[in-house]
Amino acid sequence: MDNFNLAGHALPVVNRSIKFVVAFLLLFGIIPGQGAAQVSAPSSNTDSSVQLVQPSGPGQSAPAITVTLQDALERAQKNDAQLLSAISDAKIAGEDRVQARNALLPSVNGSIQYLGTQGNGTTPNGRYVTNDGVHVYRAWGVFHQDLSPGTLMATGYHRAAAAEALVKAKIEIARRGLTVTITKDFYGLVVAQRKYATAQLAVEQAKHFFDITQDAERAGQSPHSDVIKAEIQYRLQQQTFDESKLAMEDARLTLAVLMFPTLNENFSVVDDLDSAQALPPFDDVKTMAEKENPDLRVALETSREADLDVSAAKTSFLPTLTLETDYGIEANAFALHSVNAAYPKDGSLPNLGYFVTAVMTIPVWDWGTLRSKLHQAEYKQQQAKVQLSQTQRLLVSNLYAAYNEAATARSAVESSRRTAELAAESLRLINLRYQGGASGVLEVVDASSTLVTARNAYDDEQARYRAALANLQTLTGNF
Repeated sequence: MDNFNLAGHALPVVNRSIKFVVAFLLLFGIIPGQGAAQVSAPSSNTDSSVQLVQPSGPGQSAPAITVTLQDALERAQKNDAQLLSAISDAKIAGEDRVQARNALLPSVNGSIQYLGTQGNGTTPNGRYVTNDGVHVYRAWGVFHQDLSPGTLMATGYHRAAAAEALVKAKIEIARRGLTVTITKDFYGLVVAQRKYATAQLAVEQAKHFFDITQDAERAGQSPHSDVIKAEIQYRLQQQTFDESKLAMEDARLTLAVLMFPTLNENFSVVDDLDSAQALPPFDDVKTMAEKENPDLRVALETSREADLDVSAAKTSFLPTLTLETDYGIEANAFALHSVNAAYPKDGSLPNLGYFVTAVMTIPVWDWGTLRSKLHQAEYKQQQAKVQLSQTQRLLVSNLYAAYNEAATARSAVESSRRTAELAAESLRLINLRYQGGASGVLEVVDASSTLVTARNAYDDEQARYRAALANLQTLTGNF
């Protein structure tokens, strides 16, 4: 009978406790209710294998893609791992800045608790003196605000903003570096195609000259040695043609890897080597480098971060004030009004109310830890200033070197163009003289080789000038 009575008294308490816990879990979404959405398990049939796509060949029906330099840059920016990684780091840094800003603002949290105390059979408070009843319910809304020196000066937020600016500068460094790579590979393919065409023309001319020497030998107008020399020249040009074809295919593969997510050779590039932009005056280039250089921006933001770290380390020596306001109930019943277990004669009393806690923390003694952190921050600050000074000196040096390279390449383009024109005219005249019997076969062979060399040199100088402009723009930005 005693056991039955004990169970009879305990059952309502357990039921109330279970109902309270279930209500708490439903309130915060820990267990789903009737309208909760069902989340399906992820499929296990995920395919993580790498698919190798066969390069498009001339026999395939898909039309070739015409690619300009700008198209190549845009396609490469979507596939370059280093650039995409820098962009991802910038997004993460942006979220860090948002979190640092939110940390300056007050926070509001909700808390619901049930405290069940074992009774002692005599007093209504139970066996734990910290509770004023066998059943205690807490439902609080907590308003929290830190008023530390770092919060008032927004040191953490400014540092996060500096870190975001630094990462964005690294994005620009990666983008400009990719631009240089794509420019070199793009015009490398253009030059390879030009050299292929030059080699093809040289083979045709060598074959034509070989035919002329054979006809002249049969007519008794030239010795057999001219035929042998012409045949040697023809075979050498044929070998050069084969090598130029291989170089063109390699250049196409190199560019295709950077532009497409899967290997695709079915594209053609626009040959705009003859329309290169002019080189701006050095004073304009220097002004742009002072304003738009990402390496200098990285050094500046790194120095700014170091200065903020020193400020944060110094403010750690100051007192910190924390304010916390709690509004809600802490009663023997989960209600706005209830009877106090310790004072049942007072009847139903209001439970809803607030209390405020203000805590000031004053650093007194920590065995020198705060001072050690200050010294660390000062060392990093000195290192950042040295790095900034070195970056400024390197910027000036690299700017002069890049500008001089571009100016020299531009002059070489004009010179090599004239040389190629003269070589073509020389070969035309010597061919006429040979047919008239005024020149020897060695002069024709030499003029033909000179023309091929001059045209290839002209193409190389044009590509060199384009690469020099792209390299200069890594320091200045686009102009």
